[in-house]
Amino acid sequence: MLMPKMKSNSGARKRFKVTATGKLARKKAYKSHILTKKSAKRKRGLRESTLVDKTDTPRMKRLIQS
Repeated sequence: MLMPKMKSNSGARKRFKVTATGKLARKKAYKSHILTKKSAKRKRGLRESTLVDKTDTPRMKRLIQS
């Protein structure tokens, strides 16, 4: 009997994008609500996407691989 295929984590698949160099891009947290008390500078910084830390990348890649 064959083992079933591994399923990718659909939540992780929506949140991470693999860049051309193989790194993982992600959006920053704390930008969804309660924005009135956050400064414009802070909200501006939250707009930019960033990379997943290299220590977490292997784990996240395992989640999104199909």
